[in-house]
Amino acid sequence: MTRLSYKILQKLQNGSDIRGVALGGVPGENVNLTPEVATQLGRAFATWLEKNGTGSKKVAVGTDSRISGAALKNAFISGLLDEGFNVMDCGLASTPAMYMTTIHPDHGVEGGVMLTASHLPFNRNGMKFFTAKGGFDKNNIRDLLRIAAEKRTERDQKKGHREKVDFISEYSAFLVDTIRKGVNDPDHYNRPLQGLKIIVDAGNGAGGFFAGKVLEPLGADTSGSQFLLPDGRFPNHVPNPEDGEAMASICDAVLREKADLGIIFDTDVDRSALVDAEGNAINRNELIALISAVVLEEHPGSVIVTDSITSAGLKWFIEDHLNGTHHRFKRGYKNVINESLRLNQEGTESWLAIETSGHAALKENHFLDDGAFLVAKLMIQMSKLNRQGRSLGDLISPLPRSLESGEYRLKIRSDDFSAYGSVVLKQLGKMVESVDGWSPEKPNYEGIRIECSHKGEEGWFLLRISLHDPEMALNIESSVQGGVNQIRVRLQKLLSGFEKLDITAINHK
Repeated sequence: MTRLSYKILQKLQNGSDIRGVALGGVPGENVNLTPEVATQLGRAFATWLEKNGTGSKKVAVGTDSRISGAALKNAFISGLLDEGFNVMDCGLASTPAMYMTTIHPDHGVEGGVMLTASHLPFNRNGMKFFTAKGGFDKNNIRDLLRIAAEKRTERDQKKGHREKVDFISEYSAFLVDTIRKGVNDPDHYNRPLQGLKIIVDAGNGAGGFFAGKVLEPLGADTSGSQFLLPDGRFPNHVPNPEDGEAMASICDAVLREKADLGIIFDTDVDRSALVDAEGNAINRNELIALISAVVLEEHPGSVIVTDSITSAGLKWFIEDHLNGTHHRFKRGYKNVINESLRLNQEGTESWLAIETSGHAALKENHFLDDGAFLVAKLMIQMSKLNRQGRSLGDLISPLPRSLESGEYRLKIRSDDFSAYGSVVLKQLGKMVESVDGWSPEKPNYEGIRIECSHKGEEGWFLLRISLHDPEMALNIESSVQGGVNQIRVRLQKLLSGFEKLDITAINHK
């Protein structure tokens, strides 16, 4: 096997994950995540665990439904076996389940790996790595790739063995037990969801298990659920709760089936969203508000950590309505989780870290971003409310909703895009000082966030440098008709002087 250089392997790093093109056929996208590379990474992960692990020399590996999953999984496992590691092959699994293998008392696993590229197109794939301490961060991925580049392929030792384990059933049993104990209804203990119709949209990803292995044993009627069968071509819609077509599909299904609730997962089940009985989506700010209401009832006054693009209405809801503390931090689910961990370590109570994309991590669940556990937590509340003649939507009825919103990408034509973006933010901050009705929001941890109170605007915007791409991301929200356009036009005039910033996306028409 030809060993790839660190420079080549480095292109596979996507923050705290591995991401690459695993299948050919898409113009302009060359395959760079091959079975040979997967074997190289499997050997490297074994070496990393030998240096940093517990010594059990056992790894659990699972995949989502992607077409390339089986070949890459087998190749990765081959690398582990070559290094003398034993492997628990979990087959079709979810990302949160693969973390749970590392803390399960019966399996002796010290490393978990999920082959997934989340909601990306069918030709992509990737890997997420876990130990009992949590998911890999950026530095861990860099270390892993360096080991892969430097590692010798010859090794004279006894190979490990491979066993197949239906771990998703064990993980499902954990969710069922969590809901039963959470509701704790003595009259309906085993079937606390009896009488509720709840449908699931798995988008042909890995989340189809939730209907048959979690909801049905709890008594729910799941008839009308859709796209539960795994199909790595994703023929029906993108498995992504942020995708408009995907959300429209589950909203329509809820109305068609006259369901009490709809649930949609992303491909690897670390994100989710809901739909109420009226067909209204509960995602992004609404989803954060909903789980915040539950968490702050259990832990009054604690801190809810979110990413930077949450709405002004959400801040009012958390702080003024729920009497909690809203800590708006940076984009990136690892950033949000790490900030909540930091607060707890410093003695500030924080039980929830959640990003608007649907990544939600609860302290009670090891700060694991787990879409299924989030739903389980909300199922507990739904069951309790149902017995009072109420619904989940009642919890967030006071939440102010923005009437309009817009998201734009402004390309940076500079080799050092991060440095140029910083210049834009610094100079824009000075310009805003003389703009009538605009004021910087403080504290602010990412980019520049401006409250826009000028007549006809009544909103805010956030301009930040993209985490990975040579561009700046702009979010605008307004509570009045035409407000986004007014903010956009005034901002376009301020940004027009930056020669290396392409503002085509917000040019006034």
